[in-house]
Amino acid sequence: MAADAARVGLVLLPGFSLAALAGVVEVLHAANQVLDAAAYEPVLLATQGTSVAAAGGVPVAVRPLADAPALLAALVVSDGPGPSHTDGRHAPLLAWLVAQAAAGRTLGGVGTGAAWLAEAGLLRGHRATLHWPHIAPLAQRHADVVVSRRRYEIDRQRLSCAGQQASRDLCIAWLAQRHGAALAPALAAQLGMRQPHAADEDQRVPVSARLGGPGGAGSAKLAEALALMEANLAEPLPTEEIARLVGVSRRQLERLFRQHLDALPSRWYLELRLQHARRLLRQTHQSVLQVGLGCGFASGPHFSNAYRAHFGHTPRDERGARVQAWQSSTATADPQPAMPPASPVPRP
Repeated sequence: MAADAARVGLVLLPGFSLAALAGVVEVLHAANQVLDAAAYEPVLLATQGTSVAAAGGVPVAVRPLADAPALLAALVVSDGPGPSHTDGRHAPLLAWLVAQAAAGRTLGGVGTGAAWLAEAGLLRGHRATLHWPHIAPLAQRHADVVVSRRRYEIDRQRLSCAGQQASRDLCIAWLAQRHGAALAPALAAQLGMRQPHAADEDQRVPVSARLGGPGGAGSAKLAEALALMEANLAEPLPTEEIARLVGVSRRQLERLFRQHLDALPSRWYLELRLQHARRLLRQTHQSVLQVGLGCGFASGPHFSNAYRAHFGHTPRDERGARVQAWQSSTATADPQPAMPPASPVPRP
């Protein structure tokens, strides 16, 4: 790697997700290829030692924090619960993060990494996210952090994302901020993606988690109803038919939805179809009318009105934004793109 490459530190904590780590490393490598320059270098770090075990026990070679070079950014990659006040083993990492922030570094968290930044006091007044099972604990422990359910967040010099492939989306969006929006579709193409996920997409939470765990018969009936809805997006079932199929009355079904999801079945079903429509508009080449009909809307105007009421803009606006991004990427589709790498961090 060239001496002037901007180094991105990846602090690995025991049990981290290999997929989450790979997402960041793959994007940095793809950026070097698209930019036709040795612009970025990942540096694997740990609080101590020369190896960290990933989930499943796979060992990964690292450098200790004490030997870390000058960095452009540092991301904590973690998949377990965050730190506690009573465990003194966390002090060196928290102190190192504070020092990096004081030096003006961009800091981030992958998986549950945001919990470590919050514990170090580095997310006050910032938006942040992390893997969905840990969202509520972080919000309760750190009221000064604006915790979201999104796949990733970029708030000034703080980056955060959920686990697994969300790290790839975060890294693409961050590099696009540094080099220009046209880099995002170019990176997606380099990685074999149709396009990266948008920042406003929420994490997909399993039905059992939305219902608060295994639960009793009521939760089981609700899970059946949700599964029926998800399997019948193109031809929506009437509420009465869903209730009949799961073996409850319409009134019982509505009570279950209000109790567990704070919504009526019809409203939940509509939002489910609209979220699916948005994914299709962003990720496929189907026409707006095809998407609307495929998501159970009787006509183009019906689809457009419902979409605007929920998202604040029309399906054509959604598609237009995608087309504009595609046109920007094709305008720069050159063996040597006109997107010079951002200035690397100064070397000591």
